[in-house]
Amino acid sequence: MGIWHSHEELQLIEGCKNGSPIAQKEVFNALYRRLLGVCMRYAEDDDEAKDILQNGFIKVFKSIENYKGDGSFEGWIKRIVINTAIDNYRRKKVKPVIVDTDMTDRVGGKLADEVEEDSIYQQIPISKVLDSVQKLSPAYRTVFNLYVLEGYNHNEIAEMLNISVGTSKSNLSKARLNLRKMLKPLVDKISQE
Repeated sequence: MGIWHSHEELQLIEGCKNGSPIAQKEVFNALYRRLLGVCMRYAEDDDEAKDILQNGFIKVFKSIENYKGDGSFEGWIKRIVINTAIDNYRRKKVKPVIVDTDMTDRVGGKLADEVEEDSIYQQIPISKVLDSVQKLSPAYRTVFNLYVLEGYNHNEIAEMLNISVGTSKSNLSKARLNLRKMLKPLVDKISQE
């Protein structure tokens, strides 16, 4: 079940379709914090995240007639907000970081040391991980978010960002390597405890 009871959700959807400011405000307020967190993963700062979210909700309310009830209403809105964040990324014309795709293929398999180290990474508070994700370059951060947090595959990411599949894989690999470097002091501290 979503954040509303099904009857309440249907009323809100109908209200939004009829342009009711009260229904729109209720939907906005109910999802604001959760979706602002999503936008923060793609934005450079709070103001940019708020702009992305506002633009996303404008698109939601303009295209509410397209919601046919397939899947959750909240999921439909979240997808529009994520697509708005991707549009913002494209508009900023961030150049994707391109590296040798052969290197990506070589990094694909995990070594035994990395598997053991992964269990240590699971002990790091999620807030520290998300803070580190925010410090990644826009290209790395966007691919990381889409792949790891949103569940898109490399083909989908490549299409969304107008990059090659190899570039998507490479950016994800580099993002993970950079995150490991940033989180290494915490990992070392946990290892010593």
